[in-house]
Amino acid sequence: MKLGIGVGYSGADMRLPIEKVLRAEELGYDSVWTAEAYGSDAITPLAYIAALTKRIRLGTGIMQLAGRAPAMCAMQVATVDALAGGGRMIAGLGVSGPQIVEGWYGQPWGRPYYRLKDYVQIMKKVFARDEPVTHNGKEFQLPYHGPGSMGIGKPLKSILHMNPNIPVWLGSGTETNVRMAAEVADGILPLGFVPQTAPMYRKWVEEGFARAGNGKGWKDFEMQSSVTVIITDDLREAFRQMKPRIALYVGGMGHQDKNFHNDMMVRRGYGDAAKTIQEMYLAHRKGEAMEAVPDEFCDDGALVGPPARIRERFKAWQDSGLTGITVAGDDRAIELMAEITGAAKGNRG
Repeated sequence: MKLGIGVGYSGADMRLPIEKVLRAEELGYDSVWTAEAYGSDAITPLAYIAALTKRIRLGTGIMQLAGRAPAMCAMQVATVDALAGGGRMIAGLGVSGPQIVEGWYGQPWGRPYYRLKDYVQIMKKVFARDEPVTHNGKEFQLPYHGPGSMGIGKPLKSILHMNPNIPVWLGSGTETNVRMAAEVADGILPLGFVPQTAPMYRKWVEEGFARAGNGKGWKDFEMQSSVTVIITDDLREAFRQMKPRIALYVGGMGHQDKNFHNDMMVRRGYGDAAKTIQEMYLAHRKGEAMEAVPDEFCDDGALVGPPARIRERFKAWQDSGLTGITVAGDDRAIELMAEITGAAKGNRG
């Protein structure tokens, strides 16, 4: 199993844990992942990381579609890939939620399924450079011919001779988008994945392969989930550390009627807790929202405990069908997961 390390997005200050990234590369980690919300972007930090590393793959987990046009996204990804020597970028995409799409980017929520599908197809046309790019999708058109158009748009082909095989992954946890990712993309960052949900994801992905045709299968597709790793003898304290973030995402990361993280908690069998967390969080009772997060929910989605317990529980992740995991943890966690998986022996690219 391949290992990744996540550096996320900025807080108030823009800082990158570059020493941790360099150590991860030294240990044989396969990828490093950035993110964006409404602060730092996902691409710029990867350019900096690329300049200081040699082979680790550079992934965006995720770039938000509303933040850039598909052609610009392809240009940014291809530029960093070229500067990094080629064959290192992974374009991880996602729609975010309507509050950010409409509130921060000033874009219509539209039809996310078709927006994602058009976006991936346009990016792949840009990368391929087979001909000037045209696309007449339900959400995107090249050349544009909608309201306000002058009607003189010209199909163009990238000046930069890009790596034609830059992989595009989608961050998603809904049935329709997981299926679509398997159909048109090269990988998936599954939202809220835990080993218990593996059969559900596997079914959706394989349905997408069938739609794609041409013999597409698991050999052509990667699925990588994030896993919090905490080495400790105090499980309860570890769960307590995890609960503020879970409460934020389940309770406050989205509208009351449109929160993908809350939906995933419900799907995992914690519907009552999800409802309570959201109610408490939106009522500004954040402490109570955190207390409503079940310890079992924390444990299901993480590797927590002494090294022996982490080794034992990792087997379920290893057997889940994932091709990789992105480790969220301190330096000891990074070292332990490299040791458990034999990263230095088998995960170098």
